[in-house]
Amino acid sequence: MASEPTFDREQGSSRASLYSASFWGLWLRDWHVLSGSVVTFAIRTIMQPLLFIFVFAYVFPKIGQEVGAAGGVNFATVLVPGLVAVAVLFQGISAVALPLVNEFSVSREIEDRVMAPLPTTAVALEKLLFGAFQGVIAASIVFPLLYVVPATDVEVQIGSWPLLIVVLLLSTITAGAAGLAIGTTFRPTQVPLVFSVIVIPTTFLGCVYYPWQELGAIPWLQAVVLVNPLVYVSEGLRAALTPQLPHLLPWVSMGALTVATTVLGAIGVWGFHNRVLD
Repeated sequence: MASEPTFDREQGSSRASLYSASFWGLWLRDWHVLSGSVVTFAIRTIMQPLLFIFVFAYVFPKIGQEVGAAGGVNFATVLVPGLVAVAVLFQGISAVALPLVNEFSVSREIEDRVMAPLPTTAVALEKLLFGAFQGVIAASIVFPLLYVVPATDVEVQIGSWPLLIVVLLLSTITAGAAGLAIGTTFRPTQVPLVFSVIVIPTTFLGCVYYPWQELGAIPWLQAVVLVNPLVYVSEGLRAALTPQLPHLLPWVSMGALTVATTVLGAIGVWGFHNRVLD
């Protein structure tokens, strides 16, 4: 009888090792696929932010066209956290939602994934976290471009690296959770349409091109946009990268992103289970 606890511990340790190896096996599989499409990934990541920063922060200043700013800071500085937020959010969403379309409907690769010696929830979380990982890569690609392309000076002031890291991680995980929710809630034929429909309103009403505080002139809109997760990504990064600009309190942004991650993640995992059972 005295040997039973030892046996249980050994069995638990063996199971944990098996789960860990299986999880990283799926991760390396996704990494192999991503590394084979580096050019596509880079183009998808930088195209929209690069176009906006080139037109509004390079072309307009060169031709003498004034663009609105906030707090006496030039528009290029306002754009930096917002466009990093766009890259993080939409790269994270697309990295999870769009592959799920193929895996559930065309290649049926999802059947191979769920055969791994892992709980189904862990398989779903691997998809979510790998999407978040791609969001981090997207931020590291886009940020240098936003810093060097503008014709005017960009005033980035990172006052707290821990704040930047926490906001970035929360933002990327929220993006992955949103991608999982979209990819499992809608039918495969609907996902590309849903993704294309949400991009424009989410971007323009996500405090990308202006701080949330500036919407005080339109109180009803200032309240409505608070349902948009991109607002908290933009404002959180604004607090971390350009604290001289008006921004939401960091704990508000981080709290909202935590709630969004929890809700979207729960919806995504639930939807993943249902799709697998179907």
